[in-house]
Amino acid sequence: MERPSLEINLSDTHQEGKLYVVDSLNNLNKLTVCPDGSQHVLDEEENTSGTGENTSGSNISNEGLFFITFVLTLIISLALVSFVIFLIIQTRNELDQVSRRLMSEKKNIEGIKKMHKMILKHLSQSRNK
Repeated sequence: MERPSLEINLSDTHQEGKLYVVDSLNNLNKLTVCPDGSQHVLDEEENTSGTGENTSGSNISNEGLFFITFVLTLIISLALVSFVIFLIIQTRNELDQVSRRLMSEKKNIEGIKKMHKMILKHLSQSRNK
């Protein structure tokens, strides 16, 4: 009984050996028949999935698309941050100008109050005379 099982195993390995030899011959035929430029086409055909898309090419294009999107996002965020900083500086300058105007107006108002008191004092003295 052990002999038939050995024969089956030997025939299986013999079949696998034949498939390996045929595959090796096909690869050798591709290398000798196809020039270097067309070998890449054959490699790409082997790398395609069942839908007919090249998976290595789509990975590269996905990585490239991700990189471009990442760089654009960084540039846009840098531009927005720069704009916000510009607005903060402009607002600070405007607030400084307004505070300077208020200080000068306050001095003017205090001067007018002093003049008003002096006029009232002068009028009250002139009425008394």
